[in-house]
Amino acid sequence: MKLHISLKVEDLDNSIRFYSTLFSKKPDIVRDDYAKWDVEDPPVNFVIESGRGETGLDHVGIQADNPEQLDDLVHRIRKSDQPQLDLESTTCCYAKSDKAWVRGTAGERWEAFLTHSHDSEEYGQDSAHLLPAE
Repeated sequence: MKLHISLKVEDLDNSIRFYSTLFSKKPDIVRDDYAKWDVEDPPVNFVIESGRGETGLDHVGIQADNPEQLDDLVHRIRKSDQPQLDLESTTCCYAKSDKAWVRGTAGERWEAFLTHSHDSEEYGQDSAHLLPAE
């Protein structure tokens, strides 16, 4: 499993330069409005997106390596008393994934997901906004 962090940024090109230096590697995926690094040390799936006027933390999450890990994460989410949302076979962030969302106690959005492919040419639907409010 890997921690996932998604940030909204104002200047994508400048941010790509900064995070490429920080992680000592170029992004694994770059689109006009999106960049993603799969970093092994520290293990993190780090994403930046054009904020379109918004900047800062968009959401955090945990990336499962296999269906069993995702099932375990979803089970933990369902045990919480926080607002939650399950999605299967969704396209978001140029990838096809199964996901579950939960709102943390500070109001932050957490995503548990298993990515099946990164071959989508379309961004897809940002499903985080579908998560119920507290």
